[in-house]
Amino acid sequence: MTVHYSISLPDPAKARGTDPRLSFTASGADAFAEQLQAALRTPELFERWKATQDEPEDVDPGLGATDPQATVTGEQADLRINLVASTTLSGDLFKQRMRWLAGNNWELRDVR
Repeated sequence: MTVHYSISLPDPAKARGTDPRLSFTASGADAFAEQLQAALRTPELFERWKATQDEPEDVDPGLGATDPQATVTGEQADLRINLVASTTLSGDLFKQRMRWLAGNNWELRDVR
């Protein structure tokens, strides 16, 4: 089942995770959307995170699940950026990817 997540980045400049190797590097709505979409569609972000672990071979491969059909759109709304992500990934995996990318500097506005 596809779930639609409405996300807000109130201060896009601060929408960075704690590890720069995993964080958003974007500065505009389209770039944020592209980076989140890639994080949902491909294992690249997961593989970078896994490489930072003390025992990468012990990491649950289920944490690297992807949704090749995931889509993300972004729009600038005054000073904030709003993203809408549509994916079949679980809410836990979606939130984990957002924490890697944006740290705690994002808001979940709606889930449908």
